[in-house]
Amino acid sequence: MAEESFVPLIQKYFESDPVTAAHHLETLDEDQAVDVLKSLSPSLCARVVLYLPDAFAASLLQKVPTEFFKEIVDHLESQDGASLFLHLPPETRSLFLEYLSDQKKKEISEFLTYPENSAGRIMSTDFLAFHGDLKIKDVVHKLRQMIQKGSRASYVYVVDSQNQLVGVMNMRDMLIADDDAALDSVMRREVFTVNCFMDREQVANELSNRHYISAPVVDHENRLLGIVKADQLIEDVQEEATEDLQKMFGAGGDERVFSPIRFSLKTRLPWLHINLATAFLAGSVVAFFQDFIGKFPVLAVYLPVVAGQGGNTGAQSLAVVIRGIVLREIPAKKVSRLIFKEAWIGAVNGFVIGIVTALAAWLWQGNPFLGLVVGLAMFCNMMLAGLFGAAIPITMKAIGLDPAQCSNIILTTITDVIGFLCFLGFAYLFQNYLH
Repeated sequence: MAEESFVPLIQKYFESDPVTAAHHLETLDEDQAVDVLKSLSPSLCARVVLYLPDAFAASLLQKVPTEFFKEIVDHLESQDGASLFLHLPPETRSLFLEYLSDQKKKEISEFLTYPENSAGRIMSTDFLAFHGDLKIKDVVHKLRQMIQKGSRASYVYVVDSQNQLVGVMNMRDMLIADDDAALDSVMRREVFTVNCFMDREQVANELSNRHYISAPVVDHENRLLGIVKADQLIEDVQEEATEDLQKMFGAGGDERVFSPIRFSLKTRLPWLHINLATAFLAGSVVAFFQDFIGKFPVLAVYLPVVAGQGGNTGAQSLAVVIRGIVLREIPAKKVSRLIFKEAWIGAVNGFVIGIVTALAAWLWQGNPFLGLVVGLAMFCNMMLAGLFGAAIPITMKAIGLDPAQCSNIILTTITDVIGFLCFLGFAYLFQNYLH
């Protein structure tokens, strides 16, 4: 009964200054901290959780009742909720996701899915982080408890009230510092960090150049998410390099030199059939104009030029947009703006390249109208290639397909077909001037 009488006082304290209250909560044993959280309302608890290091908050929330956990997460923004889930063990993470509403589950799962080749996919959440205003003696007390539980961390990271990384301390600094000194007064402020979306090969190069065995991983707002270790990177980068090379040429990423013949055929044949179908589609356009081409054989010289430039233009747009999708840089409200931008870039490039090509064709063949036909076709194809290069991966993503896997084949077909149609169509219109 005496403990219950303190509940209103605790509520008032956390409501008036959640930041300071959260920092004091951080100095308690986990069981004591859980008891305090359970005495708060879910909405207030969600406010407090925002000011706790994610790893500590996740550890506490694993011990609260299921319904209480669900209500806390419901009060959090999806990205904040994802930060907590990221620090749960994989099996616990999957279980707790099932407690959430379908919408919340979908939103948080999206944030948890880091790109396959990113630092976020291989980072470890076994690290120690505390707020800078904590005293050295309180941190040492917590360290002893966590080491007894199996933590093998070598560094203590320091975060601010928004969980942004502001400094680092090693164990030697902790030992020689005054017990009553605050962490932020003795921490090292210059910290090398790795963005969670950084390619693993780039991370490996950075760690190798600096001779580091690990580095903290942060998001775009410099919030601490985990650590990445050099030994794990070396293994993963070697695996990634071989898979990427195979996928570039239509082989499966899982295929090995001595994989069974049946497995190799199974992974390669589908892509060969798709490429064959798209080649026939583009070929059918040329076949439609075959009699016309027979009258003007010189047109055959420029068909691959126009189609090739369209393909290159579309590939540039495709690469930029797929990267934007992977890094989640394309909000829904800016999709149309992005597609228009890529179409505009394609149009400007098409205008410039079209003039150059038209002049080259005129000088080479001695016919200005042939140059006009080639230039117009180049302009139209490159403008539409930019448009489709942006629209195709966004559409693939919207309908649930992997943009990186199927966009290039579709784009190549479209640029070939459009290029042939534009060039042969303009040639047909100006046929009286091509003799």
